[in-house]
Amino acid sequence: MDIPHQRLVYFRVTVESGSLRKAAARLDIAPSAVSRQIALLEAAFEAPLLERTPRGIRPTPVGEMALDYCRRRGDLDDDFITRLEAYQRLETGTISLVVGEGFINDLIDAPLGAFAERYRGIRLDIEQAGTDEIIESVVEDRAHIGLMFHERVHPQIRFWASSDQPLLAICPPEHALIRETQPISLQRLSETPMALWKPGHGVRRLVDQAFVQAGLRPQVAVETNSMAVLRRSVVAGMGITLLPRFAVAHELADGNVVALPVASALFQNSQAHMITRVGRRQPQASLKLLRHLGAWMQAFQCSSDRS
Repeated sequence: MDIPHQRLVYFRVTVESGSLRKAAARLDIAPSAVSRQIALLEAAFEAPLLERTPRGIRPTPVGEMALDYCRRRGDLDDDFITRLEAYQRLETGTISLVVGEGFINDLIDAPLGAFAERYRGIRLDIEQAGTDEIIESVVEDRAHIGLMFHERVHPQIRFWASSDQPLLAICPPEHALIRETQPISLQRLSETPMALWKPGHGVRRLVDQAFVQAGLRPQVAVETNSMAVLRRSVVAGMGITLLPRFAVAHELADGNVVALPVASALFQNSQAHMITRVGRRQPQASLKLLRHLGAWMQAFQCSSDRS
């Protein structure tokens, strides 16, 4: 049954006012118009809604049920408006992010903390994934925002922000490569034990592509799907690895590793990307976060080669 909202308003105001005349005055319409709308409601319910008493009108049993419905519907309307206004003021809502593991420290350290502090009612849903899953999650609207390394063309992906982030040789401070005065050649890297991502990972694809083009093969000492294992392998002296600077910012700051440029166009032209789906209308909270991360994450600032 479709119950026009305006008729319910007329009925509720009439009950609260105690007479058709007072209700009409409150609503600023003719008493006959109020009477006509209530009559239409009674016809729809197939029962009288009001009865006259010496003290005025009062609801019948069916009228009591209708009045209760009016009040609950009004409460729902008020609750919806309150929640909508809170959402528009960025006091509530959920933003979903799917990110490569190398972005985690950079994301959490300061930018996301500052955003969460400012917008305490916003819930952040963060998942870690590889490049293919990041793209899939964004394209299928399971995530508002994706953070990934190394570009992959997709017709439904918008590159909201991109930054040059060369793939660097990450070495222990005492490693022999530190003495090199020029960017490290792929030939030199091929002679050095390395800790690398497992095949299929976006960074590993880039590494393999560069070595294949050079007619070389990397010397893999450790193969993993864990960023933590890559970092610890270098710190422990088990080999070097290949990562962008932002992925090892903590280790560089602590002096546990050194980042060296590599003589590879593929490595030097690699980028970090913040992506969204083409055509998706982002909520205000998501737009705020996109701008915030673009301004404050190290991954989206220009990177120097050597440290």
